[in-house]
Amino acid sequence: MIAVDTSAFARYIAGIQDRFYFVLTDALKRSDAVLPPVVITELLSNPSLTAQQHDFILTLPTLPLQPGFWQAAGLLRADLLRRGLKANLADCLIAQSCIDNDAPLITYDRDFRHFESAGLRVI
Repeated sequence: MIAVDTSAFARYIAGIQDRFYFVLTDALKRSDAVLPPVVITELLSNPSLTAQQHDFILTLPTLPLQPGFWQAAGLLRADLLRRGLKANLADCLIAQSCIDNDAPLITYDRDFRHFESAGLRVI
């Protein structure tokens, strides 16, 4: 199972064939690609999304939220902020859902490196 961040999935559906395009293509073929719930919200918020892209996003499995998710995400964010690190709320929610489900995250967003100390595996 490989979780996909908004930055990577948006590039994929735009057809940008870069370093993660083929990794993501293989994960989709194997039915290993999953979307954290917040990523679905971010992707569907794009006003220029086509109907085909919209439908494709909705076919993908979503990482389940585990018991205590909201508390854990809040504590994770507080810890990062306490250490003076950037901790965007959406990124915290994405990271926590990946940590809870032991799913590595494909992303272009370098801010996710702050979550590695909490157990996030970034690809």
